[in-house]
Amino acid sequence: MITRLLVANRAEIARRIFRSAREMGIATVAVHADGDADAPFVAEADEAIGLEGRSSVETYLDMEKVLAAAARTGADAVHPGYGFLSENADFARAVTDAGLIWVGPSPEAIAAMGDKLSAKKLMREANVPTLQAVELDEGADLVAAVAEVGFPALVKAAAGGGGRGMRVVESESELADAVEGARREAEAAFGDGTVFLERWLASSRHVEIQILGDLHGNLVHCFERECSIQRRHQKIIEEAPSPVVSDELRARMGAAAVAAGQAIGYSSAGTVEFLVEQPADGSAPTDFWFLEVNTRLQVEHPVTEEITGLDLVREQLRVAQGEALGFAQQDLAIRGHAIEARLYAEDPANDFLPQTGRVQCWQPAPGMNARFDSGIESGSDVGIEFDPMLAKVIVGAATRREAALRLARVLETTRVQGIRTNRDFLVATLRSSEYLAGDTTTDFIERVAPQPLRQPSADELVAAGICVAMAAQHDRRQAARIHPTIVSGWRNTVMPYERAEFEVAASEVLRIQYRIQRGGRFDARATIGDGEPSRHAVEFHRRTADGVELAIDGRRFQSTVTPDGDRWLVHGPRGDVELKELPRFPVAGLEAVAGGLTAPMPGKVISTHVTVGDRVESGQLLLVLEAMKMEHRVTAPEPGTVSEFRVGEGEQVGNGELLVVIDEDAA
Repeated sequence: MITRLLVANRAEIARRIFRSAREMGIATVAVHADGDADAPFVAEADEAIGLEGRSSVETYLDMEKVLAAAARTGADAVHPGYGFLSENADFARAVTDAGLIWVGPSPEAIAAMGDKLSAKKLMREANVPTLQAVELDEGADLVAAVAEVGFPALVKAAAGGGGRGMRVVESESELADAVEGARREAEAAFGDGTVFLERWLASSRHVEIQILGDLHGNLVHCFERECSIQRRHQKIIEEAPSPVVSDELRARMGAAAVAAGQAIGYSSAGTVEFLVEQPADGSAPTDFWFLEVNTRLQVEHPVTEEITGLDLVREQLRVAQGEALGFAQQDLAIRGHAIEARLYAEDPANDFLPQTGRVQCWQPAPGMNARFDSGIESGSDVGIEFDPMLAKVIVGAATRREAALRLARVLETTRVQGIRTNRDFLVATLRSSEYLAGDTTTDFIERVAPQPLRQPSADELVAAGICVAMAAQHDRRQAARIHPTIVSGWRNTVMPYERAEFEVAASEVLRIQYRIQRGGRFDARATIGDGEPSRHAVEFHRRTADGVELAIDGRRFQSTVTPDGDRWLVHGPRGDVELKELPRFPVAGLEAVAGGLTAPMPGKVISTHVTVGDRVESGQLLLVLEAMKMEHRVTAPEPGTVSEFRVGEGEQVGNGELLVVIDEDAA
């Protein structure tokens, strides 16, 4: 019997596991890195133990520290969540050797699937369809290896997932660099630099089958999830069921997944991932190939819970305590459709580079019947040490179209400000005609190119500017020490308009002018850039705890308004708007270095490829940064000559730090 559960993980998945444990009457224990000490998951646990370190290697990947925390708190079970130690057979074995209950499959099952090359061999023996793969040892003949699978090929880490250690190679000239980069990234993320080559299907679907087994030999599948919309080989939108999987294909894939699980004596929750080839003529897919078995709970498990009514964490905890599954395959059925969107701190307009900073405002959309599995609250910091996922937002509905459109609206009306996210990109994807039609192959992002950022309309910008101006004038009046009872904006003579100016685009300014009228109303004028001014009648109804309620030209609405330095974070009926207030007088500052390239994010320089005096061409690799266990290439934007190189290998750099100066060629 589990009475006290330690979750060897962090953020949203720790909170998710705590929720099911509490409902089952199980006490919870959190472990945390130094930077997570004030995180919501730590506060929600019954007890918490600091692991004394900042990086994943020093904390969540340190088996001895995690086991010591379990002993210190009297935990009798360990749930690994996903990532970190969740697919580490040595850790699973160490947990059981310590006399604790391991919430997951056996160490033997984890070891069997931990190496993707060995897993493929085992699956072929179990008659599960697989793609050909060629291991790339140090010194391997890369040209001969790629000839076996053909172009395009995928370089892939043998020990790991999450898109790390993966590169698509289109030609022989790219092969050596791709293998070296994948091997280096795999070593950093998983401690194992083994990579292999596999055939790459450019137009395919990523479809996975959820399996669930107990310690009594019972094993079922809980249908499929489609996870084809990915960037950097990482999923961002998942759904269940797949929009293209027929009943016949579902039955065959389900049978293959169960056969895979039976081949390794699987218990607990797991996922068998397949690649489904999409025929060029648009017809229904019929062929699928084994990719891997994830011997853990998946990030996207909530969509399966939505369509089956199961609580997969609860089932894991029941199985770990020796209980048999309470249902058979014929008892499971698909009900409706569910879609999950992963909300990341990243910039879709800049190759989805991760972002760091503080989440100033986090407020899930109220009254929208959506599930939020989040790891943040207002004031949470996002650093460089861990994955930048902020939350998962899940919607279930009777039909796929209804689920997609409602999820888009839920995301749009969720307030997440202070840090750049992929929220607008997710909304644009869910509302695209291609997504609504189920045309969701793995090349979706490159092929459809959804809008990365929402561009607020002129009317929305004006309304946001007026809201800020009204909130600010009200607050100034409330703080006044002289004649505090006088109405805000009142004058005993005709005075010029009050003014406020905001930057709303790279070089565009929004100017708001306002003056109080009889009856407490305001006359406002708004100008964007060099456009014509517009006039607006404004009624100030009330200042709420975090915003204002106004009527602009008879349209009444509420907006939240939050100051953040020189920024104003506004959330209105159509979503988030950010305004940068301009100073009334010029501010002296440093000019940017001409030709200078700055760091797109904080990270570590792991390799440099040019020196001062080198002639470079547009797109040529200058250096490689590592952040959040991913590599990011910094390339030359234009032809020129390197005149300064300000960093070296192994150095840590901050966001926006000057790296290289290139003197561009004269026109």
